[in-house]
Order: sequence, then C-alpha cells, then structure tokens
Amino acid sequence: MRFNRLFEIIYILINKGTVTASELADKFEVSKRTIYRDIDLLSSSGIPIYTTKGKGGGIGILDNFVLNKSMLSENEQNEIITALQGLSAINYTNVDDVLSKVSNFFGKNNEKWIDVDFSDWSERQKEKFNIIKDSIIKKKVIEIEYYSSYGEKTNRCVEPLQLMFKGKSWYIVGFCRAREAIRIFKINRIRSVKNIGEHFARSFEEECYQDVSNDSDIKFINIKLKVDKSQGYRVYDEFSEDEISKDIDGSFIVNTTYPVGSWIYSYILSYSSYVEVLEPQYLRDEIEKILRKTLKKYL
Repeated sequence: MRFNRLFEIIYILINKGTVTASELADKFEVSKRTIYRDIDLLSSSGIPIYTTKGKGGGIGILDNFVLNKSMLSENEQNEIITALQGLSAINYTNVDDVLSKVSNFFGKNNEKWIDVDFSDWSERQKEKFNIIKDSIIKKKVIEIEYYSSYGEKTNRCVEPLQLMFKGKSWYIVGFCRAREAIRIFKINRIRSVKNIGEHFARSFEEECYQDVSNDSDIKFINIKLKVDKSQGYRVYDEFSEDEISKDIDGSFIVNTTYPVGSWIYSYILSYSSYVEVLEPQYLRDEIEKILRKTLKKYL
C-alpha cells in the first residue's frame, strides 16, 4: 500500500536523517525509480524533502520539520486508521507497526473493528493465499496450476492485480498471459502457485471489470428448488433473500442461477431428502437417474 510506504519514508527520514534511495528501495522491495516518484509526491505535497549528491549524500528532510496531524480532518484520520485495521485483519505485511505509529500520532485508541479468521484454512492454503497477496503488492508474475469448473487442468502465467472476496470465496483478478485478457481465478481451484520472480507494470483499474470474465465460457441455468423448512439455516446461509420465498406448507421455494457443471448434482444431493428440484426438468431427471443408480447398490 503506497500510503504505508510514504508514511514510513517520512518516519525514517525524521529519525535517521539522511538515507539513500538504494536503502529505501531495499527496505520496501521496490525500485529506486519508485522511491524517487514517492519523494516527488511528498515534495509536491509540501513535505520539505531534499536530496544531496556525493559522499554522505542521499535523501533528507529539514531538521525543523514535524508531522502536523491538523493537516487531516478528524474524519480523514479515522478513515486512515480504519483502512489500516482492515489490512491488519488479512495479515498485511508489517501493517501492525504502521497502525500503532499512526494511532499514536493521531492520539487515537486502536479499537479493532474487524477480525478475519482463516483458521479453517490449512497451512498450505494460508501459504498459497500469502504468496498471491505478496505477488499483487510487489507486482510479480505468478505461475498457477488451475482447474476449471469442468475439471480441466491448465498451467497459467498470471499478472495478479487484485484479490476479491465474493460469494463466500476468494478470487484473483489478473491478466492471464495465455488468454491475453483479464480473467478471474477461484483460489480454491488453484492446486499450486509460485512466484516466478518476474515484475510486471500493469495496474488494476476499475475499468478492468468491463472486460473481466471467468476463466472459461461458463453457461448459467435458472434453478427452482423446494427445500424443507427444517433446512432454513442452510437456505439463509447459501441464498440471498430475493431468491427465497415461503410456500404455504412452510417450506422454502428458491429461485437461483448457477453455472452449469456436474457439481450441481452433488450440491443438490447434499440436502438429502430435504430438497426437490422443481425446474428445469432435465436437472430433475438427472437427479432421479443418480438416485436410481445409487438405490441399486443397496437393493
């Protein structure tokens, strides 16, 4: 996060005096060019930063400079702390130190408003998530072994641009070099991921979403289900309110849209005898075939 870096640069200059661009680049794992852009931004914002050449030279800040928190409104201060707390919740590297410094500087209590718990993830899943997160932050290309919704395995080189949490799942929005387009990859379908050490320059823009597509030409179907009233805990967990209505017998009528795939059968059957497929007819017929085959094993 650039704000993180800019704040720390000021903090370092106040405490250490003069430092070189190389030292800052090494610390933040960015290029010297990026550091100089940061310095230009700070200077244009009124921070009295200067550079000197020769032995003992580098980047410095005027001795009499102090950070003035009155430059930011109360609301802006709260927004900064809130944003940093959100990053802390997903284990953003070193953000806790910055959060502590900023909170002390603003004279605020660091009251935690969010907690994200990945305890249900295996260590391997956590490692995968962190590799992806770091690659986005440091703009490094990743190579993934990916399974599509049809079970097809492919190896892709991806420029990861953004992590997205949607519909109870994590996704990567990134530029797929094989498809030469912005694509969405579901993290649970990534079997392996590695950082190949190559930097990329592409940045994420909101306009990217206009061209974003899932990693295959997925077709969707409208499904109508009747679910027993005893399954309310699942119905309200797994469907949005506008997809749910109540039948006169107390059961739930669910009208939803799902991507086509064999996974649908497993999902519906996970409700056991507490669900009935009302529409479409072909899906109802397929469920019946599966149940008949299963029944034969026990007769």
